[in-house]
Amino acid sequence: MPASDSIPLLDMEPFLSGDEQEARRAASAFGRTFEEIGFACIVGHGVPEETISRAYNAARNFFDLPEADKRESAISDRVKDRGYVPIGVESVAITQDAIQPPDLCEALVFNAINNEPCAPQPGSTSDVTGNIYPRTPPDLAPALHDYFLHVNNLASNLMQLAAMALELPKEFFEPHTNRRRGRLRVVNYPDQLIEPLPGQLRYGAHSDYGSFTILRPDDAPGGLQVRMPNGAWENVPSVQGAFVINIGDLMARWTNDRWKSTLHRVANPPRDLSGTTRRISMAFFTGVNGDAMIECLPSCRSASVGAKYPPVRAADYIAQKLNVSMVA
Repeated sequence: MPASDSIPLLDMEPFLSGDEQEARRAASAFGRTFEEIGFACIVGHGVPEETISRAYNAARNFFDLPEADKRESAISDRVKDRGYVPIGVESVAITQDAIQPPDLCEALVFNAINNEPCAPQPGSTSDVTGNIYPRTPPDLAPALHDYFLHVNNLASNLMQLAAMALELPKEFFEPHTNRRRGRLRVVNYPDQLIEPLPGQLRYGAHSDYGSFTILRPDDAPGGLQVRMPNGAWENVPSVQGAFVINIGDLMARWTNDRWKSTLHRVANPPRDLSGTTRRISMAFFTGVNGDAMIECLPSCRSASVGAKYPPVRAADYIAQKLNVSMVA
């Protein structure tokens, strides 16, 4: 059952059900998708819709606040891995050596919520992670905490599914991910009341940096686009109850580019629309242990096909990408 002509819709329920034969069929379909495109929509993922809706609605209420209130949760340092990130401070296309004006979005970012010993309180800053929880709206902190834990569990299942698809033991990635620091980036793409500058997008063309990205998209105009193998940009559909998942650079390096870390972007909405084009997305970037060495997997090399990349320490690779993308 396709999500579009090119981007498939995959059902994870057979994998989660515990039936070995069905799980291997799901893993086979999973592997083919990421060899060909690097993107898919998934259903049967086990994350309750009520959990997703609570987080989305609380995030929308935060971004509705006046700018001064939102900046109470910002960090003055040149970082974008936690706290409020206002419009105008990053241009992610720079990571692909493209010079473009700043991206037209704002974000609220959290790291490793699962490592915090108790549920966060509104208006607090975690001593463990440095996460900054806005005081308003008061339901934002618990809603995002719940969402993070559910999606982090999904990330673990995806790594097991990936191992099976790559002809590896199901728990192969566990030693490389058991101390991972997943990142939740909640993004608001506001209505564009002023025409963008030449080349300016909601979010410039880039590849993600880690293993998997798990995205809860919106269906507003001006959305996620993927560059297909033929070079064309295709809209990623918004499927009810589905997440969009894609491969990041570290997983591509692990697989020797057998799996693709595909360029994608968030396009501007058409200028002739009369209604709102505001868009909110919740992107969960599944990490690996910071000290994990990423090098070609044994099932992705042979006597005739050697490793394409030298080993790289995961934390060093991610830090370099994050630093390059900041323009202010």
